[in-house]
Amino acid sequence: MLLSLDFSSKLPIYMQIRNQIVLGIASGELAPGEKLPTIRALAEQSGVNMMTVSKAYAALRQEGYITADRRGGTAVAGSPGAGELSARYRGALRIIAAEARLAGMSEDEFAGLCRDSYRGGAENG
Repeated sequence: MLLSLDFSSKLPIYMQIRNQIVLGIASGELAPGEKLPTIRALAEQSGVNMMTVSKAYAALRQEGYITADRRGGTAVAGSPGAGELSARYRGALRIIAAEARLAGMSEDEFAGLCRDSYRGGAENG
């Protein structure tokens, strides 16, 4: 699993890892049941501390995107993220929508951007 991390970004590295795994699951690049690298292997591959990867995996587990088993390792959950968007992400979406409105984007343009992102369009990221 190759990740593209931006070490100069204000977004914490663990969140970048988390986000890229969520995008991989949503796009089908990572299938339900697929094994993920160990924390140590992903840390070495990405050039980050093992605690950073551990924090990303912990967030993904808490959100229901991955499962972890001492014997079976870490894998994509059978039905990742099933259920409603968390209040945290609903709030973030409201802020993004407000910023889009302030930037002069119409509701139709915003909805189109959301559709493109939802479908995995090239502009998300």
